[in-house]
Amino acid sequence: MSDLLVHHRDDAVRFSVRVQPRSTRDAVVGVHAGALKVKVRAPPVDGAANAALVKLLADRLGVPARDVRIVSGATTRAKVVEVRGVGVARVRSLGD
Repeated sequence: MSDLLVHHRDDAVRFSVRVQPRSTRDAVVGVHAGALKVKVRAPPVDGAANAALVKLLADRLGVPARDVRIVSGATTRAKVVEVRGVGVARVRSLGD
């Protein structure tokens, strides 16, 4: 089991994400210090990396992209993401 910290809020879960833009691939690479580590190919320009992050998480969690929202950290690598329609266990499985 990963050490990803996931908080349940109403009908959604929130968790921290550490994003590395301009990577060679889009991938979830593990967990570090309670945050999900994610690499995206997109550069951090005009929201491209954020859009790539939302798409990647939606695809991996099996939810529509509209159910994935960046709650804080839109302009930094450290973000808090909220996802509707999934449980805590499903999100934690991303870090395994």
